[in-house]
Parts: sequence; structure tokens; C-alpha cells
Amino acid sequence: MNIDPAITADPEADRQGPFRHVVRVALLMAATAAFLLWSLRHSEAVLRDGPRSIEAARSLDAGDWRDGLGTVEPPLHPLAIVAAHRLIGGEGPEWWQRAAVAASFAAMTLLVLPLYLTGRELFGDRAAWLGCVLFLANPLAASVVVNVLSESTFLAVWTWSLWASLRFLRRGSFGWLALGVGCGGLAYLARPEGLLLPASLLATLLLVPLRGAARIHWPRWRLAAALLTLGPLAMAGPYMAATGAIAIRPGPARVLGLAPSSPPLALEREAPADPSLTAVEVHAAAAARVVAVVLTVVSPVLLAAALLAAAGARGWGLPPRTWLFLGVLLTTYGVALVRLHATAGYCAARNALAPGMVLTLLAAGGLDLLMRRASVPGRLVGFPGERLKPGPAVWAVAIGLLVLAPRFRGPVVSTPGPFNVYWDAGRWLADSAGDGGILDLTDWSLYFSRRSGAGFAHVREAAADPDARWIVATAAQVDEPSTFADEVRALIGGRAPVALLPARPAPGQVQIRIYDRSAVPAAAVAGAALETGRR
Repeated sequence: MNIDPAITADPEADRQGPFRHVVRVALLMAATAAFLLWSLRHSEAVLRDGPRSIEAARSLDAGDWRDGLGTVEPPLHPLAIVAAHRLIGGEGPEWWQRAAVAASFAAMTLLVLPLYLTGRELFGDRAAWLGCVLFLANPLAASVVVNVLSESTFLAVWTWSLWASLRFLRRGSFGWLALGVGCGGLAYLARPEGLLLPASLLATLLLVPLRGAARIHWPRWRLAAALLTLGPLAMAGPYMAATGAIAIRPGPARVLGLAPSSPPLALEREAPADPSLTAVEVHAAAAARVVAVVLTVVSPVLLAAALLAAAGARGWGLPPRTWLFLGVLLTTYGVALVRLHATAGYCAARNALAPGMVLTLLAAGGLDLLMRRASVPGRLVGFPGERLKPGPAVWAVAIGLLVLAPRFRGPVVSTPGPFNVYWDAGRWLADSAGDGGILDLTDWSLYFSRRSGAGFAHVREAAADPDARWIVATAAQVDEPSTFADEVRALIGGRAPVALLPARPAPGQVQIRIYDRSAVPAAAVAGAALETGRR
């Protein structure tokens, strides 16, 4: 590969040796761990993916690989939960939940190292630690741990793949390419979108010959393209063969066109689909939704800083193929997210964490550029012919506001833990629920109760099941509009809840309501009382 020696130099000369980087990474890891611990104390789980990963982990731990691999959860995150559980021990659902928290906590803390290396590879030392602070202080990063999501394991290995890919594009060593492909394959085993990074790198190599400044020597180009084609297949092939599909999750399968679009009232949809919309209108609405989601991951201020970094591309000393790769990667993720919303009807902030990380690193570069170049004309403050540059204190306040601003979007609650309300609901079901079927729309409550029953995915089947007696749902699932709200309200039938956990929730706190369908509806009780009064 033809590399300019000036470009291969590090973004910033490392005059003090690697020790300062070790100290920085250690401090960033400590700060990340402290922030995650604080978030676990002041947040509650609101997503239902955790029990699926835990059940897959329990199957794998018991040696039942068929059931463990047969779920919609790829195996890497459940295997991380298995490893955490064997370290901390304990039996019962509570200990498996703690293991899931520990696995996600460790993955997000260890994410600091590849994230720092990636930021340093792109924009140098100052942008490296700034990018870590801006991304890991985002409440969305903490929500991944609070909800024990597979994004924690995914981001940890995906970022290693991103860093190795950038090193390959700068230095041309096939060792870095092999590392990037290997970590990309592991990212696929955490979430199906892990293959988008190797695919973007391959697309970059295919586009490189069209741009003279980014060209690669032909024999090495062919070898790199072959490795990027065969490597991911070697990593992902056995899992694909075991599951019989490229993407076992319905959403990614729909994105790839391997499954039809979800029905208009599918449970996973954020809102009922309008069948009168054309394909163009559907994709336009999806694009608008993706923009809104990205802006929840990366604030408008940081997005503007990212555009500033891209505008000054020539000043960073990065090879043109690196910028081409970043553009292809962000475009690929953007198209995939638009397809996800257009075909599956949903696109949440968690789905945009990977491209959001890239944009945050770009924003760190843009802020670093401002730090180095920003100054105020002296005449504005009475010093003709001079310019005043903001000092460290000014930048510390500005960056502090960027870090704290996302925390002001919602109320902060103080809880014993993110799953305490589900523990309470599980105990109530175990101790107080009598005979009859249980439908748990939270999935967590039934998991902690150790009783059999149906989860959220079976809400419509439960509506037709006369044996479904106990209905467990959050207040939001009962009160807010959704594609399943009519079924839930029909199941409740106007009955008052027999249990409210907690009875008086604080703002932003999850409340679980438990209903007994064998009870007389409140309207019927009121009607009977009125009739008795007339008599």
C-alpha cells in the first residue's frame, strides 16, 4: 500500500512515553465506573430484552447449545453473562440478573480503551479523552447497562474493529486488517449489525481506485478485498449454519429484505402503520425519524462540532481513504436505520449508538479544533491589536455543560436498584397470585416470580385465552397509545388494579399495575351500587 511517511506519523508526538496514556485510560475507566454506579442507583430498567439474554445464557451454561443458540439473541452477550455468573456465583433469577448487570458494566467500562485509541488515531490525544468523556457520560450509554442490553458487549468489540480498521487504512499492515475482521465477526455474534463495519471497509476498498489520492497498490488491494470477503464469512459462517439464517432477529432480516415488512399493528412498531402511504412517503418518514434519533444520541451542538471536524479534514493528517471509510460507514448505518424503521416500524436511540459514537469522536475533533483556534479580538475587551484565547477553565465549563446537558432531559429518581420494582412484582405474583394464567407485559416480573406464564410477545394470544387471569403491566403500557393498547385495555376491562408497585411513584419512576380478571369490573360495581340505591 502506498503510504505517505508524513501521514504515518502519530497525530501528536508522544514525547512523554506511553505512561501518560495508561494513566488517562485508568482515570477514564474509574470515572466511567463511578458514573455507571451512580446511574444504577438513579435509574430503572424499562426495556424487555434482558430476560431473553439471561435465558439464553442459562441454556448455554447448562450445556444446552441448541436452545441457547435457537433464541433471537446472538451468543456473545449471553456468553458474557455466563462468564460473569461463574465469577460471582449464586443461584436463582436475582443472581443471573446481577450477572447480566456485571457483564454489561464490565463491557462498558472496558470500552474506554478502544474508544480512547480510536479517538487518538483520528484526532490526537486531547480529542481522545474528550471523545471518551462525551460518549460515556451520555445517559444512553448508562441505559445500556441499566437495561442489560447486548449493545454493551457489541460496542466493546465493535470499537476494537473500528480502531483496527483505521490503523489498517493509515499504515497498510494486514495484521491490523485481520484484527479488524476478527473483531467485526465477534461484533456480529453480539448483534447482526456488526457485519456493517467490515462491509463498509470492503465498500471503501472498492471505491478507493476511483480516487487517485486514496489508491492502493493493486496486488495488496486484491489481497485486502479477499480477506474482507472471506474473513467475516469464516467468523460468522458457523453461527449462520447453526441458525440457518444470516439474521435470526426479525428486524435485521427485514432490513436485508429476507423477511416481509411487519404488519401495520405489529407489537414492535412504535405506532400503527398507515397503509395509504406510498413507499417513498414511508421512507421519508423513516428518514425523519432517524434524524430525530441521531439527535438524541448526539446533540445539535456536538453534531455541529462533528461537521466542523469534517470541514477541516485536510488539517488532521489523515489519509483520504480514512475519511472515505468514515463517510461510507455513516452512510451505511444511516441507510440501515432508515430501512429498519420503514420495514419494522421502529428505530430507537440504542439502534444509533454505533454511528453516534463515530459522530461523537468527530465532535471531539471539532471541539479540539475550536480549543486550538478560538480567540476573541482584543478590541472587544479594550486591547487593540491583541487576541485573547479562552483558557482551560473556560473550556472546562463549556465541556462540563455539554456533558451535563443530556442529564436534564428527564427526571432523576433515587431507587434501591434498576430492578427493585420488578423484584417486588415478582414476589407479589409468587406469594399472592392464585390460580390462573399470568400475562406479564414487563417480562421481568414473571422472570423474578419463577412462575410460568406468557410474556409481552403473547399479549394478543392472551386476549383470546379465557384462562389468562393475572395481567401485569407498567402504567405507561396501560395509559399511553401503542399498537397493543387496545388489547391490553380489553383484557383489563375497566377493572381496578389489585396491586400498585409502588403505590405513589416519584416522577420518572416505573409503576407496575397488577390486575385480576376474575374480579368484577369497576363499572359493574358502580352500576350495582347505583341499582341498590334506587331500590
